Amino acid sequence: MTRASVFLAACLAASMAVGARTAFSAEAPFEPGLMRLAEVLGSLHFLRNLCGEKGDQWRVEMEKLMASENPDPERRARFIASFNRGYRSFGGTYTQCTASATEAISRYMKEGETLSRDIASRYGN
Repeated sequence: MTRASVFLAACLAASMAVGARTAFSAEAPFEPGLMRLAEVLGSLHFLRNLCGEKGDQWRVEMEKLMASENPDPERRARFIASFNRGYRSFGGTYTQCTASATEAISRYMKEGETLSRDIASRYGN
C-alpha cells in the first residue's frame, strides 16, 4: 500500500470517526485538527499537481471529509477557507516543482497521516 493510499484511508477513517458528533462541532475538541487537516489537503492539492500529479484526488478527499461531517453552512465555510488557505499558501512561493516543494509534500503527507490517525483514535466511535 502506497503512502498516499495510507493517508487517504486515514483521512476517511478520521472523517467517519467524528461524523456522528457534528451537532457539537463548534465546541468539539477535534475541530482544530479537522480544520488543519483541511488545510493540509489544500496544500497537497496544490503541491502534488505542481509536481506532476494530475487530477483532483486531494479535493475529492476534502469533499469526502465534508460529506462525512455534514457541516452546517458556517462550519462548511470554515472547512473551505482552511482548504483554500492551504492551497494558496504555496501558490505565491512555488511556480515549478523543486526539491523544496517535494520536501513540503513529504512533510504534509506525514502531518496529514498523523492528524487523521490521532483524530480517529482519540475521537472515533
